[in-house]
Amino acid sequence: MGKKSKKTAKSEPKKSKDGQSVKKAKAGNESKPGKVAKNKAAKDKVAKVKAAKVVKAPKSAKSEQSGVDGPKYKNASASAQTTSATELFRLQPGLVDLREISTVGPNSVFESAGPQSKEEAVSMLADLGETMRVLQEKLFAESMAGKNRAVLVVLQGMDTAGKDGVIDKVIGQLNPGAVRLASFKRPNAEELGHDFLWRIEKQVPAAGLIGVFNRSHYEDVLIQRVHNIVPEEVWSQRYAAINEFEQRLAAQGVTIVKCFLHIGKETQRERLAARLDDPLKHWKFNPADIDERAYWNDYQIAYTAALAKCSTPEAPWHVIPSDRKWYRNWAIGALIAQTLIDLDPQYPAADFDVQEQRRRLANS
Repeated sequence: MGKKSKKTAKSEPKKSKDGQSVKKAKAGNESKPGKVAKNKAAKDKVAKVKAAKVVKAPKSAKSEQSGVDGPKYKNASASAQTTSATELFRLQPGLVDLREISTVGPNSVFESAGPQSKEEAVSMLADLGETMRVLQEKLFAESMAGKNRAVLVVLQGMDTAGKDGVIDKVIGQLNPGAVRLASFKRPNAEELGHDFLWRIEKQVPAAGLIGVFNRSHYEDVLIQRVHNIVPEEVWSQRYAAINEFEQRLAAQGVTIVKCFLHIGKETQRERLAARLDDPLKHWKFNPADIDERAYWNDYQIAYTAALAKCSTPEAPWHVIPSDRKWYRNWAIGALIAQTLIDLDPQYPAADFDVQEQRRRLANS
């Protein structure tokens, strides 16, 4: 929602010269010829097996050809009713009414998609973590060979929706050496002297990285609209600027995964109460959070406009049911995994004679 905005907080993990992920792939491969190929094949097998668990097909989905349950991964054999994570949560074109979108889980035929309990969600997210790490390493590795692709995950939502929780439980599944995390709060004096996208541009992930925005450029059409920080003639023009910005990133090889963490007002009340009840969570509570609840409907209107005006083919919005933390975490993990699967990054071929280097190493 964007009310706590003081200084841009950013974190850019350090990487070794060759990249942490690349080191992992190379570790222990010097002693036995052919071990590199075996390790690569093993990792490819893990990614292929885990990919099948990204999204559960609805129990009612049947393959028209075989009469059995439809595939769980959209790149398996086709089935008309099988859904991927991107299809499951992607905002559909047309008018947006957040009141009609569940904060608990998917609607209609896809109600059975995903985990049905916290225990199942934890297990499925662990499987997704293996898939994500393998594909994240490939994405980084191919950038070392000159391929210019990256992923940007945008997290937006009302206070207590779980942005920090997603970073902990889902992004925490990734290798931190190839993750670029940026948090956007109230612009500082320097940032206010520039266009609203200036500070955002500086945090776009480089090739091979997975970037994560904890809040984002959408703050400038949310809090600034709700609290009349800038006039309507200013914020109303920002939707087009955001679309142009995201289209430009997509053209440069950045795949944007925008997630709106959708919670109910009563869920927010319960989570704020839990912070007050636990002395260990008092540091997370801000009395202004209660003040902001008076603007709940205004924020819903502002989010509705942002989702409707800025969900494009290049950068669609995904509405993530977030009343249940465990379902939220699985959903975003599945969405990131599906995005990486669709990108299908590959380890680059060696640009040197492997046998010659083995001989040189043996003689060194």
